[in-house]
Amino acid sequence: MPEFLKPGAKDAETAPVQSSRTKLVARDVEAPEVFQVTETGLWDGRPSLGGVWVAHPDVQDPERVIIRNMANGKFVIGALFRRERAIPGPRIQASSDAAEALGMLAGAPVELNVTALRRETLEPETEEPTAAAPEAAAKVQETGLPEPEPPVPATVETAPVAKPKAASAKPAAPKSSLAKPYVQIGIFSVKANAERTARQMRSAGMLPTVLEQELNGKQFWRVVVGPARNKSDLSALLKKVKEIGFSDAYAVSN
Repeated sequence: MPEFLKPGAKDAETAPVQSSRTKLVARDVEAPEVFQVTETGLWDGRPSLGGVWVAHPDVQDPERVIIRNMANGKFVIGALFRRERAIPGPRIQASSDAAEALGMLAGAPVELNVTALRRETLEPETEEPTAAAPEAAAKVQETGLPEPEPPVPATVETAPVAKPKAASAKPAAPKSSLAKPYVQIGIFSVKANAERTARQMRSAGMLPTVLEQELNGKQFWRVVVGPARNKSDLSALLKKVKEIGFSDAYAVSN
């Protein structure tokens, strides 16, 4: 198994880097400019060594990639190698572990999307306490908070008003006739980065959702927007997301 796919190496990469003044975090970002293909892939049914990987004849150097099964929406992070032998049939060869994670059947071709990943280091948004903060807290403890003023009684008699019904915690999502009404923005290994992306989508007038999930013992967060009610709304939503800068966004079921 390549060093960059071993659990120890991955944990070391994703662990926060501590310094005396800042706290840096790393995340995976998709890099289609490095490598990306959407082609038919195949698992030949034989067990294979090396864990989760795929091979393609156009690869120059081994890469860390995210592999998506476009038929069922499943995905997994693994390695990409060069396929040395030219064999008739699909150009993407999948390992037995990759096939199991993606729900592929032996000898049954399926459309796969393979995109390279790169590490990106970010500095989370944090607010450092000011020197005056402890003094302000001490003043509050010493003087206490002012007591609220008593309510002013009404001088005009009015008819009783019916109490409004309590609003639900979240507005109900609009109904959709589409099998894949949501648009996936990205997959994040750091929750703060996913929440920051969700705030960016909300500021742009969209309805984002952060989904916490786990795969092979690793926790990650997906950010999706939607749902779109019809094909026209979905096309408009995809266009808006890509204009913001998320050019690899695509439709998903949830």
